[in-house]
Amino acid sequence: MKPSRLFEITLGIITSVGGYLDVGAIATAAEAGASFRFALLWVIALGTVCVIFLVEMSGRFAAVSKHTIRAAMRERLGANFFVWTYVVESIVHILALASQIGGICLALQLVTGIPFHRWAMPVALVVWLVLWWGTFKLIERWIALLGLITISFAVGAVRSHPPLAAVARGFIQWAPPHDPASYWFTAVSILGALVSPYLFYFYSSGAIEDRWDETHITSNRVIATVGMGFGSIMAMSILICAAMVFHAHGVGVAEYEQIALLLTPTLGQWGFYLFAASLGIACFGACLESALTVAYELAQGLGWNWGESVAPAKASRFASTYTIAIAVAAIPAALGVDPLALTIFTMALTAVVLPAVLIPFLTLMNDEDLLGTHVNGRLSNGVVLAVSVLASVLALVTIPLELFGG
Repeated sequence: MKPSRLFEITLGIITSVGGYLDVGAIATAAEAGASFRFALLWVIALGTVCVIFLVEMSGRFAAVSKHTIRAAMRERLGANFFVWTYVVESIVHILALASQIGGICLALQLVTGIPFHRWAMPVALVVWLVLWWGTFKLIERWIALLGLITISFAVGAVRSHPPLAAVARGFIQWAPPHDPASYWFTAVSILGALVSPYLFYFYSSGAIEDRWDETHITSNRVIATVGMGFGSIMAMSILICAAMVFHAHGVGVAEYEQIALLLTPTLGQWGFYLFAASLGIACFGACLESALTVAYELAQGLGWNWGESVAPAKASRFASTYTIAIAVAAIPAALGVDPLALTIFTMALTAVVLPAVLIPFLTLMNDEDLLGTHVNGRLSNGVVLAVSVLASVLALVTIPLELFGG
């Protein structure tokens, strides 16, 4: 393997680790550990397997077909299908973007004491400025690299000395230890957080911006598997820390100020600041990706000029789309909407729409005219379809139970 390709794979893995965690993964993993100890580790493992398949598929699709996912959907499935699926997905993307902005605001509140709602507009402005003046390489590499600070969660988990036998049981314990409605709702929220559609849309669009071809198929597979796998370890580490810090003392997680204490028992005062930095950086990177995804999908589907590395003057409609998305997404935080509640519910709502997102994508991944011999195998189709349908069915059952139960 050429040194340049090895460097590309290494960088891709590192940025995948840094970009795996966002406000949804942090919040749902912490909620799971605090409420159910290690009993939901299997859900993170299941979601990770699914997202590895999806990320690998999205990179392979871009590299082989030279099409973006959205442009191919419009071409193969029609304009009407594109419009209604875009509307549904954009609602979820903007809610996720609102959650990410709220996460950044809370991280700033933790370190400054200034109420989070006052940070909403300044944060939105900074996110917009980075997208307006930045390039894809800036987002893909340097900002994602900062996300490696989330490795502090793994350090905290190891130093908390969890009982290994109980941790191992968390991967095979599929029955709720108590409160089945909350257990399954939390499981759904975890799946929604991990299998977020913006992740693989952004990844595929980035592959097009980086001009991938069929020589990237192997490196794409390594990046997807190893990068997402390491990122999963960080999410599991958050759950373990929450189980050891909160569940062990009978403390529930009702707000982010509590989650901020996740690392202090093992890392002292530095743990507080490491958590705030991890939350802020992870959410900032996810903000950029979510906002770009809203613009990527619309521009690609309608045939507009697009690209983060393209000057806004040459892709004005693309830039206007992410500008509007950021402005709308900043409203909930500015109004003081509870970011934790918004995050958990948004992740569950994401699970509801997964089949509408993933089944058309699987249709494209089995199109021999687009992919030739690189179409999906039965295993890839089966895993993604099973997880998406399971998540959606559970969400449709548990969301009403959670709402009516308060």
